[in-house]
Amino acid sequence: MTDGNMLLMLGTGALWAVHLTFMGRAILRPQRGPASRIAWVVVMFALPVLGMVAYLLLGETSIGRRREERARKAMERLQDRVGIPEVGGACFQPDTDSGYQHLFRVGHSVNGFRPVGGNHCQLFTDSNQTIEALVADIDAATDHVHLIFYIWLPDNNGLKVADALRRAAARGVACRAMADALGSRLMLRSRHWREMGAAGVRTAMALPIGNPLWRAVRG
Repeated sequence: MTDGNMLLMLGTGALWAVHLTFMGRAILRPQRGPASRIAWVVVMFALPVLGMVAYLLLGETSIGRRREERARKAMERLQDRVGIPEVGGACFQPDTDSGYQHLFRVGHSVNGFRPVGGNHCQLFTDSNQTIEALVADIDAATDHVHLIFYIWLPDNNGLKVADALRRAAARGVACRAMADALGSRLMLRSRHWREMGAAGVRTAMALPIGNPLWRAVRG
């Protein structure tokens, strides 16, 4: 066997090893649906090199090493509060309907937290009803309002929430609003976001994107 053939065999073997590693990663990645697993395996099997490059760019979501470390520490602090008597006591034991318990089990499997009593939840089938109820709760608030949005648009419903926050801040309610840098980019770039800050609403941008190349270097 010539040196060229030997190098070709070694290169082919290394490529297949990397290929199988990528496919195994796609299959074993936690919190991924079966359809997504199968789709990535098919793509990488049909287009080995392009499939692996696509998986590197799109296959897994990463917020960066520094943010992951901050999130890990925050989760540890939250987990520690489970042992505090006023949090873990009988008055905070959940009283959930049997028809919804499977949903709470799914949530626990994702984030490690179990439901806590003392909370109230109402399900709506219409987005307009949801916004109207949210605005009503903000208008009724007397102490604080904390809101987190992934998608917050400066449209009719989105501006109703923004106006309600400004009204609440004007009457002395502590208001905090956080919106995702990508999903809420239109709101974040609008004058309405600046007006909320000027009215006394404490605003924050979640996961700012910035320069992706520089973020990859910094982690």
